[in-house]
Amino acid sequence: MWYQVRSYFLFLLKSSNQHGIHSPFVYDFVTKCVYDKSIDTSYRTLKNIRKKLLQNNKSISITDFGAGSRVFKSNERKISSIAKNAGITYKRQKLLFRISRYFQSKRILEFGTSVGLATSAMALSNESKVDTVEGCKNTSDVAQSIFSEYNLDNINLHTSTFEDFISTTNSEAYDLIYVDGNHNKEKTLEYFNYLLHKVTNNSIIIFDDIYWSPQMNEAWLEICQNNKVTVSIDMFYWGLIFFRKEQQKEHFVIRM
Repeated sequence: MWYQVRSYFLFLLKSSNQHGIHSPFVYDFVTKCVYDKSIDTSYRTLKNIRKKLLQNNKSISITDFGAGSRVFKSNERKISSIAKNAGITYKRQKLLFRISRYFQSKRILEFGTSVGLATSAMALSNESKVDTVEGCKNTSDVAQSIFSEYNLDNINLHTSTFEDFISTTNSEAYDLIYVDGNHNKEKTLEYFNYLLHKVTNNSIIIFDDIYWSPQMNEAWLEICQNNKVTVSIDMFYWGLIFFRKEQQKEHFVIRM
């Protein structure tokens, strides 16, 4: 906890808003997408999905394949608590929706479905196809029930570990990849090296919780330094990387 508090203080000292950005590509992205305050009708659906999950007090047994939880002490968890504490916030849910729509992402991959809050945001943003991977069967079942109820038929949910998905799936390239699971340095770098073969010049990868731990932040910094990464954006809760060869290599620290 103290690592996150200290890291956030240092982040605030380093970060800027759109006025500190000299790249036209990043400036447009920040002003037209990240800071966009307009209301989309899909936000109502996202809010309804969130409300439904927060009102579900059924308990399920969780199989955790990642780095564990700082909140939960037991593998028996209420669905409402998972949505509140482990799921994406409503603010970031809307931002993920805007990012997918801004870049017109048609092929999307998510590592870490949880109860489907982030998945729903990406699925609603475009006429896109979303592959999402969740290792826990019980959590996966909750997410699938949400997708079915809200007719999110463009989501293909894989109940699998990330490693099994990687070893058995020969998928095409993705426009947007959202990685939210197993906040471990070695595993994050392993996933990144796999995902490098699944991106194009216009692809985006978003890593969640880049300040989860000192080791997770080391993984993020190593990813930023990769020769194939041209633009990297630290938003504290998220790290975004781009592969646009027409861009010079730059790193930005931006307040959400």
